[in-house]
Amino acid sequence: MPATIPSPTAGVLHLGPLPIRGYALCILLGIVVAVWLTDRRMRDRGGEPGQVMDVAAYAVVAGIIGGRLYHVITTPDPYWGEGGHPLDAFKIWEGGLGIWGAVALGALGAWVGCRRVGVRFLDFADAAAPGVAIAQGIGRWGNWFNNELYGGRTDLPWGLTIHQWDNGAGRAVRDASGDPVVLGTFHPTFLYEFLWVMLLAGVLLLVDRRFSLARGQLFGLYIAGYPIGRIIIEKMRTDEAELILGQRLNVWTSILVFLIGVAVFVHTGRRAASDHASDPDVPVDPDRSDDPERLDDSGDEDEADEPARADTPEVLAPEQRKGRESDAGTSTM
Repeated sequence: MPATIPSPTAGVLHLGPLPIRGYALCILLGIVVAVWLTDRRMRDRGGEPGQVMDVAAYAVVAGIIGGRLYHVITTPDPYWGEGGHPLDAFKIWEGGLGIWGAVALGALGAWVGCRRVGVRFLDFADAAAPGVAIAQGIGRWGNWFNNELYGGRTDLPWGLTIHQWDNGAGRAVRDASGDPVVLGTFHPTFLYEFLWVMLLAGVLLLVDRRFSLARGQLFGLYIAGYPIGRIIIEKMRTDEAELILGQRLNVWTSILVFLIGVAVFVHTGRRAASDHASDPDVPVDPDRSDDPERLDDSGDEDEADEPARADTPEVLAPEQRKGRESDAGTSTM
């Protein structure tokens, strides 16, 4: 058993003239897993093949742009400070994607994609929430490849060995003897966040399976859940960050995002309850109760919705089931 967790001495592998960076591979792998899981979950919700890929084309591009913008804005010194290089802001492969910007612009891109494809945004958001959390966790291993985002020094068995790093070269700085320069052993905050978001993804999948939530509530739980762990992990980090009232900017952002997530969860739940109260004849199905297009002008359900009702008799009120059984008996006489 190693006394500490080792870190790579090189974050890039050269295949001839082609550099393969560990950070980029982790981001791409996370995206692939998220799209695959979202596609499966959307099909379970009645989605059509190819819809998730079409929406993801908008969400992924917007998310990467948003993540980079947030990082550059909140960590400006390497780009705009003394000795900084503005063009380095475009070198995404060297690391630096802010999750808050990625989620914000990624959600906006998904909204645009949903409108173009004809998918309800909240349905897509609920389907995507666990996969996005898993993608975050996989992406965090990119920080391990780059020897970055660690906490304070520690002598715990799971301490992380960190090397002095050359971002441009994508490898550890070496001393006169050719050995990589070791800065010390630190808390692996990237690993803590990986474990947290994996736990969060598991909870979201369990809640979605065990409870009947209104459309959009699972997405709200993801938004509110992630900052809880992030605040604790953020306060452990020792990398440079903008401070506001003595706290790291990401701590304040986490608090704001947590409140937004709670608001989304409460609002979507109240909206579904209000829609059902205004039309009690509509079955109490949180995945469908706020769909204004499912009723025709006479107030009856569209014929296209009949198979869905037949497949889910448990969502019908007792008097509705009794009436339907009566009608069926009359028609066969």
